[in-house]
Amino acid sequence: MLESNEVFETVDLGTSHFTEANEAVRAALDRSDNVRLVDTEGQRYLGCAMRSGKKLEIHGTPGNDMACFMDGGTIEVFGNSQDQIGNTMNDGLIVVHGRCGDAAGYGMRGGSIYIRDDCGWRVGINMKQYEDKKPVIVIGGDAGSFLGEYMAGGVIVLLGKPERYLATGMHGGVIYLKNRIDSDSVAPGLMVEEVDEADKEFLNEVLSNYNHFFAGDTNEGAPVTGDGFYKLIPESSRPYASMYAS
Repeated sequence: MLESNEVFETVDLGTSHFTEANEAVRAALDRSDNVRLVDTEGQRYLGCAMRSGKKLEIHGTPGNDMACFMDGGTIEVFGNSQDQIGNTMNDGLIVVHGRCGDAAGYGMRGGSIYIRDDCGWRVGINMKQYEDKKPVIVIGGDAGSFLGEYMAGGVIVLLGKPERYLATGMHGGVIYLKNRIDSDSVAPGLMVEEVDEADKEFLNEVLSNYNHFFAGDTNEGAPVTGDGFYKLIPESSRPYASMYAS
């Protein structure tokens, strides 16, 4: 759980339509930097384009596209989240005390997403990075098929196991795996290596955050460290060069 001594304004969403819900949330964020949403029942677009310095604490299940285009700030979800959280996210922090659906971090360009449990399909699809913008997704459980599909940059850390078609079309970034995959599961143009000291330093920092965020949860396990990880990376920074005339 994130530490905060700030006072929160509370908004009860209940069964309100997502349009009404987001109007209420935006109004609350105009009045306060810290807003707590209770009885959340699948409303979409919560925290969309939220800027730095703002925080949403969500109790319940936020709907699709939570934190889409988010440009800073923090969202902490006490429950599961649905599909496409962090869609085209530019900056900020998302912490989910549960699992998430498909396509989390779609086209993500910056910031961090921490998922305590499993995730659905196509998480991290089309992730990218530019200069100092390096998005990070940490998944504490298993991942559905096509994790890191067409990934062009950024980092995914997977503590559980992936399903089929891991990193199909990946041509940038890195996926850190706690469980080594067999050679038949490595897509063409990719390779698996053991992590080096620089990787371990990065992993220990990221996993220290993971341990801190979820330390108070009921399914808390032993703290995770960067030891014993493997990394999945592209063999070349220009995997499609042969398709074009030189």
